[in-house]
Amino acid sequence: MQLVRQKDQMMAHGAHRSRRTLGAALAVAALASAATACSGSAEPERTAPAPAAGQQAQGAAGALDAYVERVRAQRAARVLAVKKWGLAKPPLEAPAPPAVKPRITTRKGFETDGEGLPPVFTTVPTKQKVVFLTIDDGAEKDPELLRMMSELRIPYSAFLSDYVVKDDYGYFAKMQKSGVSLHNHTLNHRYLPALSYSTQKREICGMQDVIEKRFGKRTPLFRPPYGNYNEDTLRAAQSCGVKAVPLWAAEAFPDHMEWREWDRDLHPGDIVLTHFRGKEDWKGSMADMIRRVMNVITSKGYAVAKLEDYV
Repeated sequence: MQLVRQKDQMMAHGAHRSRRTLGAALAVAALASAATACSGSAEPERTAPAPAAGQQAQGAAGALDAYVERVRAQRAARVLAVKKWGLAKPPLEAPAPPAVKPRITTRKGFETDGEGLPPVFTTVPTKQKVVFLTIDDGAEKDPELLRMMSELRIPYSAFLSDYVVKDDYGYFAKMQKSGVSLHNHTLNHRYLPALSYSTQKREICGMQDVIEKRFGKRTPLFRPPYGNYNEDTLRAAQSCGVKAVPLWAAEAFPDHMEWREWDRDLHPGDIVLTHFRGKEDWKGSMADMIRRVMNVITSKGYAVAKLEDYV
């Protein structure tokens, strides 16, 4: 009986390897066919004969093995980073972003009288259990934050004000190089509804100019300081390329969370706000804040996704 079970296991293992090899061979064959089609020639070059099908399959299987090992290594490194940075659990992996971005509309109660203006929202419409982490202004330039977020592979977006970032654009250039998108939070972080249209436009469009000059391209996303705006704010933002105005549904601090919604909880697509701050301004460092917010997000079964994949 033992011999029968061993034989069955060997047959199953062999069938699995055969299917895998066949799949690899088919993948390679498809790639070869596509390459031939793109070359515009019906015949392969005689001076460079294609490898045998078995060699192609082995090469594809080897590439697949290498990819699997790379993913395993990344996950192992993340587990070590979780221990290093003191998180309770590893962050959950975000699902693949949607093939088509969801349609964003202004949240009820946040409308102005103007029509066709950039939508103002606190939550992205999605059924996926993801939230989005955003960090505002740029006052604290903590190198520990860059290391922590890179090692943990946590996506986030930064909304910058020039008056606090201009003393060290290089810090945010490093952030951008690591994959973080940099967005508009005005030149001087003023209370916009108290300003004229022309002054608001200088604040918003002037920051668009700074972002383009220092970081290479203008941004489609803008967040008004304090979350306060009026119709002039949205018209001014639209005039210099802003497409959407993400606010927030929750705010993170090193020692607590603050909530916009009545149930004091996270929901699919919620935008989470925090700030570039240090121990001079709140009870902890930026690393302390990340530990707090990630422990909350993970414990509630959510992953952090990249806002720009959805908006």
